[in-house]
Amino acid sequence: MIYEGKAITVKLIDDGIAVLTFDLQGESVNKFNRLTIEELGEAAAKLGSANDVKGLIVTSAKDVFIVGADITEFKDLFKGSEEELVANNLKANSVFSAIEDLPFPTLTVINGIALGGGFEMCLATDYRIMSTKAKVGLPEVKLGIFPGFGGTVRLSRVIGADNAIEWICAGGEKRPEQALKDKAVDAVVAPEALMEAAKTTMKRLIDGSLDYKKRREEKTGKLKLNAMESMMTFETAKGFVAAQAGRNYPAPVEAIKVMQKHAGMNRDKAIEVEAKGFAKMAKTPVAAALVGLFLNDQELKKKAKAYDKQALPVKRAAVLGAGIMGGGVAFQSALKGTPIVMKDIAQAGLDLGLKEAKGLLTKRVSRGKMTAEQMADVLNKINPALGYGDFKSVDLVVEAVVENPKVKDAVLREVEDVVREDTILTSNTSTISITRLAQNLKRPENFCGMHFFNPVHMMPLVEVIRGEKTSEQAIATTVAYAKAMGKNPIVVNDCPGFLVNRILFPYFGGFNLLVRDGADYKQCDKVMERFGWPMGPAYLLDVVGMDTAKHAGDVMAEGFPDRMQYSEKTAVELMFENDRLGQKNDKGFYKYSLDKKGKKQKAVDEKVEQMLGDVVQKKGEFTDEEIIERMMVPLCIETVRCLEDGIVETAAEADMGLVYGIGFPPFRGGALFYIDTIGVEEFCRIADKYKSLGKLYHPTDGLREMAKSGKKFYG
Repeated sequence: MIYEGKAITVKLIDDGIAVLTFDLQGESVNKFNRLTIEELGEAAAKLGSANDVKGLIVTSAKDVFIVGADITEFKDLFKGSEEELVANNLKANSVFSAIEDLPFPTLTVINGIALGGGFEMCLATDYRIMSTKAKVGLPEVKLGIFPGFGGTVRLSRVIGADNAIEWICAGGEKRPEQALKDKAVDAVVAPEALMEAAKTTMKRLIDGSLDYKKRREEKTGKLKLNAMESMMTFETAKGFVAAQAGRNYPAPVEAIKVMQKHAGMNRDKAIEVEAKGFAKMAKTPVAAALVGLFLNDQELKKKAKAYDKQALPVKRAAVLGAGIMGGGVAFQSALKGTPIVMKDIAQAGLDLGLKEAKGLLTKRVSRGKMTAEQMADVLNKINPALGYGDFKSVDLVVEAVVENPKVKDAVLREVEDVVREDTILTSNTSTISITRLAQNLKRPENFCGMHFFNPVHMMPLVEVIRGEKTSEQAIATTVAYAKAMGKNPIVVNDCPGFLVNRILFPYFGGFNLLVRDGADYKQCDKVMERFGWPMGPAYLLDVVGMDTAKHAGDVMAEGFPDRMQYSEKTAVELMFENDRLGQKNDKGFYKYSLDKKGKKQKAVDEKVEQMLGDVVQKKGEFTDEEIIERMMVPLCIETVRCLEDGIVETAAEADMGLVYGIGFPPFRGGALFYIDTIGVEEFCRIADKYKSLGKLYHPTDGLREMAKSGKKFYG
């Protein structure tokens, strides 16, 4: 044994070949935490002074190679100054360079996922052999940063600047075929043949039939581009990537600038440039928000996993009500492997549900994401039915009929009589109280909410809603089924609108009040889209549907009359009265027509300005800042109320619900993170500017107490 640590071992096998194995003790995956980097440095020193080693193979004892850096360490790390971050990166990079500079050939066996720092480790060796089941990539831009362990330097020299820009700025995971095509790896072999292929290649490197020294010179030298080629490559890429990433995500463009700057430098100088650029990005609010979201997501997954022990198996599900929503639920369940009965009272409903599922599957086939045979397998897992004949074999039912308490009550009581006593019933309601819907059920303990967001196949969130009598087993089983469907479940307590809609409607309330006070709805849309929302409030209402918004608004007004009931007619009610339902009938705040690709295209409708005269009470002009404040303050305060009322347990769940459920701008980290960023005291000061607008704008006593004591929602 040459070296033995808690994350790394190095031992000599035959013919002078040493094998360095990553195997982080106590963890299911390998990651680059402080310990691993420290041990890698120690192992490199031992290898550098070993006389009997002729070549090194780097591998992993786990199913993955290395998933990347330990992101749980980022929060504390990023609190340091830029100078401290640069020093930390250079120290880590000296370890990777020590591996790269070993006096013999090196080769990595990529047996599984190698992302971020894991792939940067692979790039530090001379050759790379990849499993047919592995994936590689540098996804750091998704955290608001870019590679900091030499990735921008080595990858641009290994696969060329054009390819490196695409790999780093898109942050995607690359399959073996693509990695081989781009020359990021030297060979792709079956998992069982990896070590044999590695030993054969290493022997050729040792005997000189493969020239590792030339390869190493290219990797540690300057980028092979002349001044004109360099300018064309990087300047063109900057414009394209800036348009793709948008103004709120600076890391991709900064990565290009860094690569351009170090293109004419040797490795060590180039790494210094990378370290400075990395530190600059690590100190941005965007990185803080995106790292925070990643950690929140991990917390959510941990909470969801804790329910596994209590969950009953869901081998077969059912959805009541086909249509777009039911078809979406059926598609998602079948796609992820759980067979599902799709029941409706009319053949037309079933046809619509199947059309929805077929349409989604056809798109996947046309994009090469599945074969026609796989599409047929998924469709075979959807069993359309007009009756309850197969319901004795169903483990969980999703009720997805119209958003009407009387209809839902009748359907739920009907299905409860035909399923087994241990079958879990769930309602895909967006607003109606679960406790209320459970009142007439014989087994209310087996009932909970399972609120999907539209479109089901795209939206990652599922709210699992606990009623007063819901059992933990019902919650656990529903959470497990949501996970099996590839969704992110958040368990919330019962109240009108639950978590996401309860918070969304004060945001719409802010918009209604702006329109009342003379704001231009088109300006509101532009400002909030620049703020980071995927669509502005007027456009979002058109997409949701004015009938849906009116109904949900009525539920909210009944539940929270002190702040969600309006004394005057709102813009939403006006649209509804004039049968301007939004995209449903091609007229709302905007008018809609199909473009060449068959997508609904919005255009300004001159009639709307005139129509809104019925609700506008005064002429007003607003700055962008005022629009943002008047839209965001009610949303943020309602999020605080949800946390204080125990609708969710943690700030992380509240913020992730908004990011996953309604597209809250990820680079702002969620509503509670946003308050932290502004400062709780400053947020209360902003809210107080608008206190005359009503209770939507009044901070809670708890929030004011936090402001006094200097507390934050996160640490």
